Amino acid sequence: MKSVMISSVLAAALVGVLAVSAGASECDKLTYLTFSGPVGLPGVTLPAGTYQFSHPDCSGVLRVSSQDGSTVYGTFLTALEDRTTPSQQTEVVLAEMPVGWAEVIKAWFYPGDTTGEALIFPKKEADEVAGAAQRIVLAE
Repeated sequence: MKSVMISSVLAAALVGVLAVSAGASECDKLTYLTFSGPVGLPGVTLPAGTYQFSHPDCSGVLRVSSQDGSTVYGTFLTALEDRTTPSQQTEVVLAEMPVGWAEVIKAWFYPGDTTGEALIFPKKEADEVAGAAQRIVLAE
């Protein structure tokens, strides 16, 4: 397996991320992401650490769990997000947040895909993130 440093040109303040793609099948998109600082997802802020991002049973929802998979931190609805050029590395798009806020994951792209997944936040949380980041955030 190969570890790669991820950088996102779409986020001004980037939390360091290491990613390793390791899946039993391509449809679950199992990826291990390591964050050097806290990151926000809908309804949860994860401390620095390594997490599994996957599609349980190859479903259309995103599950984020502990590195060993024993603790599930959330199962999230996503919307498709397109880009023109695929990357051979996992890429994470972060919302640029003010000092003192955890960086918020807006979307992620699996290696080789031109279609990624934008996370859908509850309306109140989406409004808070969008206001702080001065960016549009998807809401349910």
